[in-house]
Parts: sequence; C-alpha cells; structure tokens
Amino acid sequence: MDFGFAPILELAIVIIIFLLLVVIGMFIYDRLKNNSSSLLNSGEYLPEEEIHTLKQVFYLAMMSFCFIDLIYSMGIAQFNFIYLAIFDIFLSLFIAVTLIDKKTLKGKLLILLLVPYGSLNYILFNQLNLLYVIDIIHILMFIYFIKLYYYKFREYTDSNGLGIAVILLFVIIFLSFLFTQLVEGVNPLDSLIMVSNAFTSNGYAILGDSILGKLNSLLLVWGGYILSGVGTATLTAAILTKHFNKRFDELEALIKNNDED
Repeated sequence: MDFGFAPILELAIVIIIFLLLVVIGMFIYDRLKNNSSSLLNSGEYLPEEEIHTLKQVFYLAMMSFCFIDLIYSMGIAQFNFIYLAIFDIFLSLFIAVTLIDKKTLKGKLLILLLVPYGSLNYILFNQLNLLYVIDIIHILMFIYFIKLYYYKFREYTDSNGLGIAVILLFVIIFLSFLFTQLVEGVNPLDSLIMVSNAFTSNGYAILGDSILGKLNSLLLVWGGYILSGVGTATLTAAILTKHFNKRFDELEALIKNNDED
C-alpha cells in the first residue's frame, strides 16, 4: 500500500512546487517587465538594429535549448544528470513564465505537461521511480516548443522586415557545438566554451577549470562579442550622424546667406 501511495504523494509534491515556482517567476517577470528603469530598457544603450538581431537570436537560442534538453533527456547524448536536471527545471520554468498564456485552458494544460517530473523528483528525493514514465510527456513537449519558438521567430522577422541570415550563423555554431562534443569527447559546457572561443577568435582553449570559471568565461566571450558589435555600430552611426548634421548646417547657412543677398 505504501509502495503505491508514495509515487502519488511525490507526484503531488512535484506539481505543487513547480506551480509555486511559476507563480514566483510570474511575479518577478511582471515586476521587471513593468519597471520603468532605464537600465532595463535596452533601447537606452543599444541601437535598434542590434535589438532586432538579439531578439532573433533569442528565439533561435530557445529552440536550441529545447532541442538540447530533448536529446539529453532521451539519453541520445550523455551528460551529468544533476546538471541536466537543473537545466531542465530552469528551462521549463522560463517557458512557463514567459511563453505560455496562463489564462486559457490550453495554457494551464501545457503547464501541467511541462512540469519536469523526473528532474524535480531527482532533486527533491534523489531517486528514480515511475515518475520518469510520466516525464516522457514532458520531454516530448519540447518538440512542440521548438515549433512554437520557430513560429515566433518567423513572425518577428517578417513583421519587422528583417533578414534571416542570422539562421545560418546560428546553425553553424549549433552544429559545431554538437560536432565538438563528438570529435573531442568533451561535455556540453566545454564544447560550448571551445566553440565560443573559436568563433570569436579568442583561441580554442577552455578558460577556467571550475564550473563558475567556465560560465564566467562564456559571459566574457559572448559579452565581448556582442558589445564589440554594438560599439562598432554605435560609433559608425555617431560619426555618420555628426558628419551629415554638419553638412546640413553648412547648407542651411548657405541658403540663409543667399536669401539675405
């Protein structure tokens, strides 16, 4: 009797904890979204073109994260399970908070299907049981979200008249990420760092031995890549604006002199 009741109790605890995390995440997300601080307004310090590109990259990145979660959760590729569980929980929570409409019946059902049963059960109870059978539905849900994020990407790209060349760039990086793991025999984090360093011409070595050191390396590499692009675009725009404003002032002064004569 206890054997049959335990999985049901664990299932209820997992669902309740995930729903509580979603509520907390919604509160934080709404506060940040409605915050009028200029620090949270990307338009204050990024050119409009760069913002469009970053939004495109965001949708493609979310597609990639969903795919990575899918292949590792199904055991197609090997990864340290504790890190996979944490990644799975945070990704599920992010999607539930930012993408799903919680006011509709469909949205409520999607959240229940998105609950990371296996990952939360492993984190909370450190054991494997029948919840992993239910977790198959959660894993397959990421196929749906890959499709949904792709539609979001196409909608945003088409509505803003943007090009899709960023897809080629992202495909190169993503395939290199998978290929590096295969040929180098490294874990996903090391592969991502190696590809990032190679892509940004900062070398092929892994910078840092600890997890935090490697994450810091990623932050520096990609932060430098984005900021260098922003800086170049901003400087170019400033030089051109200054040049043409000067020319317009000269033409305006010339026209006024001719009128006076």
